[in-house]
Amino acid sequence: AAAVGLYNLGQSCCLNSLLQVFLMNIRFTRILRRITVPLSPAQRRSNVPYQMLLLLEEMQCGKCKAVGPTELARCLAEHRVKLFVQHDAAQLFLTLWNLLKKQMKKPELVEELNDLYTICIQEHLACQKCSLEIKSNSTMLTLPLPMLDANSYRLKTLEDSLRYFFNPEELTGQNMCFCQQCGRKTAFLQSTKLVHLPQILTLHLKRFYFERSSCTYKLSHSLPFPQELDLRKVLTEDQCLADDREKATWQYQLFAVVAHSGSTSFGHYCAYVWSLTECKWYCFNDSEVCQVSWDDVKCTYGHSGSYWRETAYLLFYMKKHPQ
Repeated sequence: AAAVGLYNLGQSCCLNSLLQVFLMNIRFTRILRRITVPLSPAQRRSNVPYQMLLLLEEMQCGKCKAVGPTELARCLAEHRVKLFVQHDAAQLFLTLWNLLKKQMKKPELVEELNDLYTICIQEHLACQKCSLEIKSNSTMLTLPLPMLDANSYRLKTLEDSLRYFFNPEELTGQNMCFCQQCGRKTAFLQSTKLVHLPQILTLHLKRFYFERSSCTYKLSHSLPFPQELDLRKVLTEDQCLADDREKATWQYQLFAVVAHSGSTSFGHYCAYVWSLTECKWYCFNDSEVCQVSWDDVKCTYGHSGSYWRETAYLLFYMKKHPQ
């Protein structure tokens, strides 16, 4: 299967980039190929997994260098996904994911889709005055990683950003919580612990920064990310709630980067994806597809001097040895 581009339908670069990341992933397309085809034409038109499958098949028939995702875009519009507008890749990724899950009728496929992408964490709240501890488990599709620490200092690497995300935070002053045991507001220690990681780990670099003045800035400074990521080496024992068998699978290889160039209100997305069949990097820029090197991918680390240059926004890491 050659790498095939997607025509831009009018500000559809964000959708195109995410579709390439989904459809270049063999583990995802294996699930997609097993969906139940809806019976009526109307159901088929409004079924996101089915329209994605049709697009995949059109891309794989190998006749053209690019195809138009028109039917899928129409289908998404029926589900209130606006066309011809600027999208935020992290939000659109979540929207597509929710639609896929909702419309995949077979429970075992939904289960596989969850195994492929869902991160499990546990939130801890501990009162600093008594022994009260509150724990709650939750799932996330992406880890929203900060670019700055609490004092607005730049985090230097992806590993720093991951460690910072899982660092405990003291809730004091105005952020104090009511403790039922103490019967008053007290200081709490809030922490997030990692329980389980999926086959595809999606990291969202929070480059869009909202000021209180309701302005949005883009943080374009450099944040290097590795080709290989071992979370056992990045996080401390305290930041994990997993046994050795689970942790043994926490070794990842970079699979895709969705990069953003331009400003917050006027920007463009493209995707760098590692072809699992050909073992090469490709850059998907709408209908233009070209083979690139790891050095080209590294150009999306970011650069302080230039606001308009391409910067990585979503990173997709794939497990090296899934169980």
